[in-house]
Amino acid sequence: MSTPPQHSALGTEYSVPSTPNLFPLVTVDSVLWPADSTATMIPATDIPDPYRELLAHSLHMTVVVEEFYKSPVDVRVLESGRDAGGDSYYRRIVLTLRGTDRIVQYGLVRIDLGCLPEPVRDAIVAEKTPLGRVLIDHNVLRRIEPTAFLKVQPGPTLMQQLGLADSSTLYGRTGVIFCDDRPAIAVLELLCPA
Repeated sequence: MSTPPQHSALGTEYSVPSTPNLFPLVTVDSVLWPADSTATMIPATDIPDPYRELLAHSLHMTVVVEEFYKSPVDVRVLESGRDAGGDSYYRRIVLTLRGTDRIVQYGLVRIDLGCLPEPVRDAIVAEKTPLGRVLIDHNVLRRIEPTAFLKVQPGPTLMQQLGLADSSTLYGRTGVIFCDDRPAIAVLELLCPA
């Protein structure tokens, strides 16, 4: 059961569940989401190709983007932090094609590190490897559930972080990654123009 729709800082409406969620949509996260960009939730069928093929699935975006570009990707962490207790970790990242500065994806992530084994936690906070690759390489039992598809009008902050010359519409998704059947990771993944 949900409460009536609320107005978010993004200018979109969303329903607030009456029971607490471990992970709200990352787009309403005042720490991570750039306030000068707007996001609208849309059905997957409204996403144009090739973006729909790259977003409407339950696979790791790292793998899908690497297959699409036929190149491994590297992670560049733009911002990261932890809460006072230390188990809640967040970061804002871009993925680049290996050996280049070409940005192919922007991401926001919140992770409950307490849901992950120590070697996985250490690899994530080392900030050297894309999250999907860390989970795959450590053989973490995982399930990815997209929660919303987004149409984004980037503002100056996002344009600068992505190296965009104009404010072309971007497409993305939010989701939850369950590790050992526990909701451990909330993500927002935006694709750069292909």
